[in-house]
Amino acid sequence: MASGAPADKALRWPAEAVWEAVAPLLPGFSVEILPSLPSTNTALMERARAGRVEPMALVAEQQSAGRGRMGRQWLSAAQGTGPLPLTFSIGLPLAPRDWSGLSLAVGLAVAQSLHAQIQLKWPNDLWLHERKLGGILIETASMGALRYAVIGIGLNIGPLAAEGLRTPPAWLQELLPDADAAQAFGLIAPAVVKAVLEFADQGLGPLRGAYRARDALHGHEVLCSDGCNGVARGVDAQGALLVETAQGLQKISSAEVSVRPA
Repeated sequence: MASGAPADKALRWPAEAVWEAVAPLLPGFSVEILPSLPSTNTALMERARAGRVEPMALVAEQQSAGRGRMGRQWLSAAQGTGPLPLTFSIGLPLAPRDWSGLSLAVGLAVAQSLHAQIQLKWPNDLWLHERKLGGILIETASMGALRYAVIGIGLNIGPLAAEGLRTPPAWLQELLPDADAAQAFGLIAPAVVKAVLEFADQGLGPLRGAYRARDALHGHEVLCSDGCNGVARGVDAQGALLVETAQGLQKISSAEVSVRPA
């Protein structure tokens, strides 16, 4: 069932609608909306380690310690300075045939649910016009034969200053001027759950064509932190980035490798 009440009453969170859309796919699913948390991913991981592994979506209107890939901080706009970003996590027991490429499947679901112009930057960023619109962080906790997957999504809604950021920011209101975090959540959450369940059965392979259509790196020169530099040539069926180098086609599969356009 849906629960929780937002601190900002101007936001009308579609908790009930999300629950109605997802519960038939995930029995026992719930939606929880809190005014603030250090990190929705951290909260769900702590609950999982304590034995609470029911499927759910956890939304924080503000995060004080949001995290991105490789421990990077995810900045959340201060309340009152503009539209709050969307920060939420979905947790669910999962046993895919292959975990490789899950972040790409999630990113594709987010992009497709929002706008045709949103692109994907390997392995887990949402891009708009060569700027970062949002990001995805996936973590797992062991629960016997299964694992509990926590899928965190952060999305910029309104304008952000670029100062102190590695990549200039983009925001959803550039594409959808009337959008807010609650509306975006209502679009994204059901799409992500459906995509994750399909990924668990089929893997990334059937999605490669759709991913390529939104691949922000394809055909561009890229610089990789592991020294593997060349021209990006898409991804393979396991989600590895293909880079054409002077030594031939190389595969980058480690999420610890940072990739950026040359």
